[in-house]
Amino acid sequence: MRFGSDMRDLGQPKVLKMAVLAALGSALACFPRLILWPAARYPLWYYETLMFLGGTVLWAFVFAWSEKYSKRPVFAWRVPRWEFLLVSAAGVIAAAAEHLRVDPILKLHIPEDFPASAQQWAAMVLFSLAFTTLFLVFAPFAWLVRLFRNVSVAALLTVVFGVFVFWVKNENASAPLEPNLLRYLLSARLISGAISMWLYLRGGVLLVWWWELLLQSRLLLG
Repeated sequence: MRFGSDMRDLGQPKVLKMAVLAALGSALACFPRLILWPAARYPLWYYETLMFLGGTVLWAFVFAWSEKYSKRPVFAWRVPRWEFLLVSAAGVIAAAAEHLRVDPILKLHIPEDFPASAQQWAAMVLFSLAFTTLFLVFAPFAWLVRLFRNVSVAALLTVVFGVFVFWVKNENASAPLEPNLLRYLLSARLISGAISMWLYLRGGVLLVWWWELLLQSRLLLG
């Protein structure tokens, strides 16, 4: 009975409308990144269609279940000023720390993750905001909070999922990272994921996007 009710939530006209509009925006935001993707093997329209269809499903999870079971808004339009300023200051500090401690290591091992121009940086940031945060934070949390009916458990497992995705990416890389470096970066991914999850629960999608934008701005220094 509960499963049937959850599936009906996905099919509500309001949910579908918001999911389609959000997925359309995500697909358009990902367009510059796909154009600059050197490893593309299929036509651009094919990837854009996949982004739109996949994004529709993921956004439907978010709009159908996230607020319903967490009792927190997906889009919090009014964030207390002191909280916004605190997050902004923390984001600048975190970006500086990553630029000084993490990026020099990553640049040696994963140079393709670093933009070579301002145009490429903008494309990477748009992709990160439009799809990466959706795939790693918003959608998995919505699915897990529906499954467990517990915000803390869902948040914890969402963070673990982000770490797992990073580990799988490394395992499938042509040149996997050495164990000590991998453990270091997994720890960094764990902390970053935990902060993103906390921000989502505090201020919704917009606060996470702002945090991500602050972190990505450090790449302009290169």
